[in-house]
Amino acid sequence: MSTYAQKKGFGATLWDYLTTVDHKKIAILYLIAGGFFFILGGLEALFIRIQLAVPNNDFMSAGFYNEILTMHGTTMIFLAAMPLVFAFMNAVMPLQIGARDVAFPFLNSLGFWLFFFGGVFLNLSWFLGGAPDAGWTSYASLSLASETHGIDFYALGLQISGAGTLIGGINFLVTIINMRAPGMTYMRMPMFTWATFVTSALILFAFPPLTVGLFLLIFDRMFGGNFFDVTMGGNTIIWEHLFWIFGHPEVYILILPAFGIFSEIFAIFSRKRLFGYSSMVFATVLIGFLGFMVWAHHMFTTGLGPIANAIFAVATMAIAVPTGIKIFNWLFTMWGGSISFTTPMLWATAFIPSFVAGGVTGVMLASATADYQYHDTYFVVAHFHYVIVGGVVFALFAGAHLYWPKMFGTMLNETLGKITFWLFLIGFHLTFFIQHFLGLMGMPRRIFTFLPGQGLEAGNLISSVGAIFMAIAVIVLLINVIMTTVKNEKVGNDPWGDGRTLEWAIPSPPPFYNFKQLPLVRGLDAYWLEKMEGKKGMTPAEPLGDIHMPNNSFIPFVISLGLFIAAFGAMYRADYAWGIPVLILGLAVTLGAMFFRSVKDDHGFHIHKEDLIDEDNDKGGKA
Repeated sequence: MSTYAQKKGFGATLWDYLTTVDHKKIAILYLIAGGFFFILGGLEALFIRIQLAVPNNDFMSAGFYNEILTMHGTTMIFLAAMPLVFAFMNAVMPLQIGARDVAFPFLNSLGFWLFFFGGVFLNLSWFLGGAPDAGWTSYASLSLASETHGIDFYALGLQISGAGTLIGGINFLVTIINMRAPGMTYMRMPMFTWATFVTSALILFAFPPLTVGLFLLIFDRMFGGNFFDVTMGGNTIIWEHLFWIFGHPEVYILILPAFGIFSEIFAIFSRKRLFGYSSMVFATVLIGFLGFMVWAHHMFTTGLGPIANAIFAVATMAIAVPTGIKIFNWLFTMWGGSISFTTPMLWATAFIPSFVAGGVTGVMLASATADYQYHDTYFVVAHFHYVIVGGVVFALFAGAHLYWPKMFGTMLNETLGKITFWLFLIGFHLTFFIQHFLGLMGMPRRIFTFLPGQGLEAGNLISSVGAIFMAIAVIVLLINVIMTTVKNEKVGNDPWGDGRTLEWAIPSPPPFYNFKQLPLVRGLDAYWLEKMEGKKGMTPAEPLGDIHMPNNSFIPFVISLGLFIAAFGAMYRADYAWGIPVLILGLAVTLGAMFFRSVKDDHGFHIHKEDLIDEDNDKGGKA
C-alpha cells in the first residue's frame, strides 16, 4: 500500500492541523485564528463605544481606555485583517494558478505559527501587568514614557508576528512567479492572483522598515538605547517615518486583496468577463507603486516643511486615479450583466459607495493645509474606518460567503447571510458616518470622555448604537457558520454555477494534491472557456502520473514556540533571575528545531498513479 493510501483514512485531527503544510489547511488555521482576533478586536471596539455613548461616562478609567484603544487598533490591523486576508490568499491563489501547493510548504506553516504565537504573546499582556497603551502606532514619545511592560509585549509580539507575515509574502511571490500552470501567462492570471502578487511585493518592501523600527524601540525600552529619546540626543520623529513607511503600504496590503475578491465577485455574479482587465492589472500595480510614496501625509503637522508637504499631498491625490479606474471598471462589469444579488454580490455592491466615501475624505485629508484642521479629530477616524471596514471587512465577509463552499464543501445559508449583510451595513454607516461631523465639530481622537453641552452627545450615542448593530451582525454570521457545519450538506465543484477560474474546476473541498493533472490554460477565465465548449473539467496539460507531496512537520510549531518563550525571557531578564535562563531556553529550542530541520532527510512522499485511478473508480462506484 502506498503512503498516500495509508494517509487517506486519517481525519482532520488536532495533530494534523498542528503539523500540516497543506496550504488549504493553513488557510483554515488563518481563518480560525484571524476570526478569533476579529471578535476580540470587535469586543474592544464595543467597550470604546460604550465608554463614549454618553458624556462624563465612568464605564472605564482613562488608563484602561488607552489600553483598550491601543489593542483594538493593533489587533484589528495585525491580528485580524492581515491573517484573514492571508486565509483567502492561501485557500484560493494556488488553486487559481493551477498549482499543487505553494512553493515552500514548510515556510507557509512557519509563517502561520509565527503570526499565531506573536498574537498570543501580545494579548497575554492583559494578564501580565497591563496591555500597551500608546495607541496602535505606538509613537516613540508615548511608548518610551509607558511604565508597564505593555509596550514590550507590543514590540516583541509584533516582531514575531511580522516575521511570519514577511515569510508568507515571499512564499506567495515565488509561488506565483514559478508555479503557474502551463499556458497561464501573467496577463491570464485572475485578478485575485494579481492582487496577491502585488500585495506580496508590498509586504517584501514594507515590513523591513517596521522590523527595524521595532528593533530600535526594543533597544530603547530594554537595553538603554537612545534612538528615539530626545533628552539623550535621539529623534522621536524617526519612529514616525519608519512606522508610516510600513504603515501606509499596509493599508494597500489589506485593500488590494479586497479589490481582488470583489473583482472575482463582480465577474461571477454579473456573468461577464471583468471589464478592462488590462487596465485593472495596471491600476493594481500602480497603486502598489504609489503606496510607497505617500507615507508622510500622516505627518503633515510634524513640521516637514511646505516642499515635502506639497510633494506628499500631490502623490496622495494621484493614488486616487488608479483606484478610480477600478471603481469604473467594476461598474462597467455590472453594466448590462445578468446580475444575481447573492450575499457576496450584496457586499460587493455596497462596497463601492462605502469605499468611495472613504476615498473622497482621503483626498480631503491629502490637502496639507486642510489636514491641519482635520488632523487628530474624529474626521480621520471616520475616514480610515470607511476605507478599512467599508473596503477590507466588507471584502472579508463577501469572500467568506463566496469561498466557504470551496474551502469546506458546504454552503453558508443565504438568508442568514443577507440578514448579516443588512445589519452590518446599517450599523457600519450609523457608527462611522456621523463621526465625520463629530470631527468637524472639534471632537479629538483618543479622548476617553467628553463634557455635556458641546453638541457631541447625539452623534456619539448614534455611533454607539451602530456598533451594537454590527455586533449583532457578527453573531448572526457565527450562528450561520455553526448551522452550516452541523447540517454538513455537501456541494459540488462550482456551487454558484458561474465560476470562471480554475478553483471552481476541482472538487469542494479540493483533494490535498489539488489537481490530478495540471490544467492547460488557454486564456483568461480558463474554466469559463472550457465550460463554454461543453467540457465538464479542464483540459489536462500532462498525462496522469505519480504526484510528489511534502510531509507534514511539527518543526514550524516548535520554532515559533521557542521564540515565544525567548520573548518572555528577554522581557523579564532585568526583573527576575529566571529571565536569562528562559531566554536561553527559548533560543535553544528555536535553534535546535532549525538544526534538526537542516539535517533531517525529508523527501516527502509520492501519490502513485494507481491510487489516483482507484480513487476515480471508487467515486464512480458510489455514484
